[in-house]
Amino acid sequence: MQSLIISGGSLDMEFALSYIRKYSFHITVAADRGMDFFYEHKMVPDYIVGDFDSADPEVLQNFRNLNEEQRPEIIQFKPEKDETDTELAIRIAIQHGCDDIHLLGAMGSRVDHMLGNLHLLGAAMKQGVACRMVDKNNRIRMTCQGMSLRRQEQYGTYVSLLPFTPLVKGLTLTGFKYPLKDYTLECYHSLGVSNEIIAEEAEISFREGVLLVVESKD
Repeated sequence: MQSLIISGGSLDMEFALSYIRKYSFHITVAADRGMDFFYEHKMVPDYIVGDFDSADPEVLQNFRNLNEEQRPEIIQFKPEKDETDTELAIRIAIQHGCDDIHLLGAMGSRVDHMLGNLHLLGAAMKQGVACRMVDKNNRIRMTCQGMSLRRQEQYGTYVSLLPFTPLVKGLTLTGFKYPLKDYTLECYHSLGVSNEIIAEEAEISFREGVLLVVESKD
């Protein structure tokens, strides 16, 4: 099951609408201020989650005023909580059986929030759930196992591989402009940045560790 989560970070409206049209989502979740996107485009999410400290009270009330059949499930938390609103949204999606989460509005000017959201990719990964952060120029995933990337399906021109554990051992890249064989990729190094796919299908494999896979457009 696929889930769409709209968080409260930067969001290119035209991109977001085209992205939503491309996929069929079983569950949609607004994380706090992410509800503004749904409201502005006359859409109703299945769930609205957060402490609502950054939400427009009028928008929230409009959702509360919908009739019972249309009204989303609104789950409010106290501001003094351990989780971000985005983490709560991811938990809701997983609790309702979603195994493929698309996270929009998770990047922006708050670098601390963006870095926190990168860690949430790992929280989903540990539960066997695919999760990706997406904006107009980037698609970011986290993986503890190898993957294939088809050139015709890639997101942009560049593929960067960044270790999320101190070491990623046995890294082998085939079908890339800059291949590797049984390499140990270490933290605090930029070696994995800005590779390119040159074959119809590229392969990433490794024995140990966790990788961030970042596909980017200029």
